[in-house]
Amino acid sequence: MNPNRSKAKQEKELADNARLLRAWKKFHREEREAVLAGPHGAVLSELFRMFANIQHVAPAQLVGFVQSINWADVDYAVRLTVLHEINNAITECRVERDMEPVDDSLLGESESPFRLIKIILFPPNGAPTGA
Repeated sequence: MNPNRSKAKQEKELADNARLLRAWKKFHREEREAVLAGPHGAVLSELFRMFANIQHVAPAQLVGFVQSINWADVDYAVRLTVLHEINNAITECRVERDMEPVDDSLLGESESPFRLIKIILFPPNGAPTGA
């Protein structure tokens, strides 16, 4: 096989991956902006502010604030965006501290803040909870 062709193929693949990543980030940025412009924008902007400053927020504060929101009134797609944002914030915070990006609890251990929030947003019985 021609080494130049292989290198060109790798470069094309890298360029394609970079383009897809930019598109993915743009999509999520637009989703976030739409959520903040929507009917729950005021309360969710405060929640997203907490996400942006997660290193200064106690896990109990974050979970408590999430519980104070009436998620039954919040659209499913908005809740997915919120879950994506908290996932990004926690992962980024953990990576910055040289920790594993994901650390879900094991059987018998208490739930992680992320999993508690996920249960609040998407409870097993299907009806979101909150205030």
